[in-house]
Amino acid sequence: MRKLGATAIIALAVSLSWPAAAAESGGPDDAVALTKKAIAELKANPPEKVYADITNKDPRFLDRDLYVIITDMGGKALAHGVNAKLVGKDASENQDADGKFYVKERLEMAKTKPAGFWLDYKFTNPTTKKIEPKSTYCEVVTGNVVCVGIYKK
Repeated sequence: MRKLGATAIIALAVSLSWPAAAAESGGPDDAVALTKKAIAELKANPPEKVYADITNKDPRFLDRDLYVIITDMGGKALAHGVNAKLVGKDASENQDADGKFYVKERLEMAKTKPAGFWLDYKFTNPTTKKIEPKSTYCEVVTGNVVCVGIYKK
């Protein structure tokens, strides 16, 4: 009887940890929600404070492998949730592993679809450190592009 109890406990522990392992990556709904959260903060607070909070990895703007990036309409990074060294730099000439100018494309899409759009490209996943397919959701607010991307498996 005691052996059966231990087996049941182990089976329960494994089954409870399975969803947690599967939830290591954020999905499309999570990316949209985090983007909207950052936009709400930008509307309620001084932008410079929000940029600093995002860049300083405030947990409000991080969710598993999801993070916020804000650029101006010229391609300069105003906030970056995982790489503070990129803030203040023009990213408009950045290319992905396939040579796609993803920031230029993002800025063009922002002009025609400011209420929200998805853009696909390849980027280094900060969790796995590997180049992976990425889809980024963006919206325009106060003349800047606010984005959160998901890594596709």
